[in-house]
Amino acid sequence: MSIKELFGKTDDGQDVHRVTLTGGGLTANIMTWGAALQDLRLEGHEPALVLGFDTFDAYPAHSPYFGAIPGRFSNRIGGATFEIDGNRYHTDKNFLEKHTLHGGVKGTGRRNWQIADLGTSHVTLTLTDPDGTMGFPGTCMMTCDYTLKADGVLHLALTTRSDAPTVAGLTHHSYFNLDGTADCRDHALQIFADHYLPVDEELIPTGVVADVTGTPFDFRTSKFIGSDIEDSLIYDHNFCTSRDRHGLREVAIASSQHSGVTMSVATSEPGLQFYAGHKVNTPVAGLMGKPYGAYAGFCMETQNWPDAPNHSNFPNAILRPDEELRQVTEYRFDMN
Repeated sequence: MSIKELFGKTDDGQDVHRVTLTGGGLTANIMTWGAALQDLRLEGHEPALVLGFDTFDAYPAHSPYFGAIPGRFSNRIGGATFEIDGNRYHTDKNFLEKHTLHGGVKGTGRRNWQIADLGTSHVTLTLTDPDGTMGFPGTCMMTCDYTLKADGVLHLALTTRSDAPTVAGLTHHSYFNLDGTADCRDHALQIFADHYLPVDEELIPTGVVADVTGTPFDFRTSKFIGSDIEDSLIYDHNFCTSRDRHGLREVAIASSQHSGVTMSVATSEPGLQFYAGHKVNTPVAGLMGKPYGAYAGFCMETQNWPDAPNHSNFPNAILRPDEELRQVTEYRFDMN
């Protein structure tokens, strides 16, 4: 039986609810604010598998999108502008006061969604994003479905429809930690991608689609996250798992040598943003009772390629009124 409870209130007085789902050896807490995965546990493994907070008040103040569904277009839009059908649009400059990140300061990851359906192992949340919000054209209707399936699978389906041409693309922004230690750099990671997107000094893709061969971005063979990390190198890059959306396929595998927990990632999406969490720094305690520091968790954001609206050689980012954008991702957890 699912559990629904009041988890907090937004600054403007909206009730934030949290639901608890169980199934397939997993227990997940989902809250309506940001449609966020607030906690995730695997049977037989005590620590939380994701970073988060025990109280709602910590989220608006300190969360770097922990567990949220950011958008309307996730990741970055360079210059906070794009063009559709000859019309130029300008979106919220919430990143370096120059670019749009995760849909702007009031993107979907920082808004209160509504519960449309709830069962023991699933929840459906909805959000209407009005025309002009953060500068994006068209009113978008979005749904987020979390389902706990057999064999430790967290299944996530995101759908978006719009009444006018717009750019669209959601993602899931959990920070994973598979052993409960303070630093994830000794997690092993394999990413099935031959190419990645180099970025400029402001983390905006240059437009080049680069071969990973001979670079620190070659994760085709499993290696520790921290193997190549130095002062001059961070991981906050898109790995090009395909050129367009298609059927669900495995794109990455992460594991901890300490806990024996393994997570595989399968998705319909053409990109995987791997962020190793170098900027994590929370002044309040997280789910494990201590503040989170740098590299406390890593993100595996399945999505379109960053800044896709501004690059003709990137996958299509335009959603039209006669279309539905459906994005599916599965995180499968196992323990040796």
